[in-house]
Amino acid sequence: MPAPTSSLKRLVLGRPFRSDTLGETLLPKWLALPIFASDPLSSVAYATQEILLILSIGGLAYLTLAPWIGLAVAVLLTVVVVSYRQVVRAYPSGGGSYEVASKNLGSSAGLVVAGALMVDYIMTVAVSVASGVDNIISAVPQLNDYRIGLDIGFIVLLTAMNLRGIRESGRTFAIPTYLFIGGVMLMIVLGFGQLVAGHAPVAESAGYDVRPEQVGLTGLALVFLLLRSFSSGCTALTGVEAISNGVPAFRKPKSANAARTMTAMGAIAVVMFGGITALAMISHVKIAENTCDLVGFPGNCDSDPQRTVISQIAAAVFGGDHAVLFYFLQATTALILILAANTAFNGFPLLASILAQDRFLPRQLHTRGDRLAFSNGIIALALVAGILIFAFDGSTTRLIQLYILGVFTSFTLCQAGMVRHWNRELATATDARQRRSIQRSRLINALGAMLTAIVLVVVMITKFTHGAYLVVIAIPVLWVMMRAIHRHYSHVREELQADDESELLPSRVHAVVLVSTLHKPSQRAIAFARATRPDTLAAITVNVDDADTRALQRQWEQRDMKIPLKVLESPYREITRPVVAYVKNLRRASPRDVVCVYIPEYVVGRWWENILHNQSSLRLKGRLLFEPGVMVTSVPWQLHSTSRRDLQRVRPLPGDTRRGITPQRRS
Repeated sequence: MPAPTSSLKRLVLGRPFRSDTLGETLLPKWLALPIFASDPLSSVAYATQEILLILSIGGLAYLTLAPWIGLAVAVLLTVVVVSYRQVVRAYPSGGGSYEVASKNLGSSAGLVVAGALMVDYIMTVAVSVASGVDNIISAVPQLNDYRIGLDIGFIVLLTAMNLRGIRESGRTFAIPTYLFIGGVMLMIVLGFGQLVAGHAPVAESAGYDVRPEQVGLTGLALVFLLLRSFSSGCTALTGVEAISNGVPAFRKPKSANAARTMTAMGAIAVVMFGGITALAMISHVKIAENTCDLVGFPGNCDSDPQRTVISQIAAAVFGGDHAVLFYFLQATTALILILAANTAFNGFPLLASILAQDRFLPRQLHTRGDRLAFSNGIIALALVAGILIFAFDGSTTRLIQLYILGVFTSFTLCQAGMVRHWNRELATATDARQRRSIQRSRLINALGAMLTAIVLVVVMITKFTHGAYLVVIAIPVLWVMMRAIHRHYSHVREELQADDESELLPSRVHAVVLVSTLHKPSQRAIAFARATRPDTLAAITVNVDDADTRALQRQWEQRDMKIPLKVLESPYREITRPVVAYVKNLRRASPRDVVCVYIPEYVVGRWWENILHNQSSLRLKGRLLFEPGVMVTSVPWQLHSTSRRDLQRVRPLPGDTRRGITPQRRS
């Protein structure tokens, strides 16, 4: 009978996949798009809103600048997408920005990119889920009091779905992604159709006024406001690099399919972002960081939430906030925003796996789980994102201030690395056509590096005091941590190198059997120790109770045991210290001697029985493992409760029959 935890695991994850089925999890382009591009596609739902939120600080007059800022963001998005197409083709192994920076700019630059990407992925989960819940609350304001609970619940759901494997999560996420794209495109077409027909859509907030936080902005103050608004709008670029990190997950030809998927993602994102920004201006949407700055807001500005920009546009275009299409778009927007975290759930574990393979993160992050997903990376990402959600009360506005810095750090270093890559390629290319192609690619990446570097500086300046300083701290901390892990692995590898001295046989082997009571487990341990034919063999017991010790000595004499029983005194009723001292004395005479300690242990069938047995032996074993020249051998004794576990039963795995693999039963 399987353990309850095993049954729960199978219920959540499903049956495990064999390692040789990994090829069956590779993705066609139509599945890869929702898996790797849901983040940049979904960010159009709040990128326009972030632009308007910052511009509203100066008052209504500055909202007219939103289209120009939106155009700058769209141009930057196009340049970055085209630049990353070069990365996909040049580095198809899946390292993305990390691999490009490491190979072309050095290990230190690669670790900066890795730290920035990890921060980016964590923030993607936190911001996407928080923004998705915002849209749910826009449709159902009564849920506002349960914001954090909803955020955490969705993170848990996403974690479980990703632990089931990439293809299953992809199929689940594909439908909401394509429904969201269809809903937004329909809203844009209908909105512009209404404009052409002479009755442009009007948002519910069109009649509001905005109380400016800063009055009469001119000169540098105005420039700073515009730059801050632009940097907030650059959230539309988050997640663009995920496809370059996930190239190994595509079907062959991997690079070509990944490049086409990236092109499709860029085109769709630019059209949707441009359409939403235009409709926000046409319908005169008003929104502010502080709800009480909205003059004319009908509710309680201290507690009632504002509707998001996309929900206001949907209500204006589709005929009100009770229309079926309004609820449809709100539902798909909430879903795509929440599922956009899936970009991070696929990108973060892949990146962590590569870093672990390079010995910059714990090796456990390189191991695939039952469903061939990098389970440890998925769980780690979920835990950190959940902590951030809780710490920032699920506020999208507060979380998003931490978001962009890591994104553009990785963008800039990656594009700079690609310029150096093309320089090396150009030095060896002789064909004229090939040289022109390389020069064109170098120009694209140089332009991308220049623009993203400018944006990085803008983001650093405009968002530093609003929370970005935490990212400035986090990336160096991650860099130092990864360096320390790599140094540890390097030292361990050097320490464990094979040498001639390690092949020398010990002078003598002293066997010690730990005995507390003369029973079957003790007898088995003694028999096993005798079978190894050590140079010396003794049983030892620690005297923590005089009556029990004398009873054991009488039993020993009555049964005429063939080995001596030595009693270790323990006036303070300790077990571990007297045993360790005895073992040290055995080795003190000759450093080349080996002491092997045999410890009888109960094997139980129920998890709670572990609490009742083996505690002293576990403590002793943990202490003896630190002693050089000491081997610890556990001698198991299976209690009757272990018979509940059917070790003979072998369940067939998915695809075994098709491969001609027949489960064998042991007779």
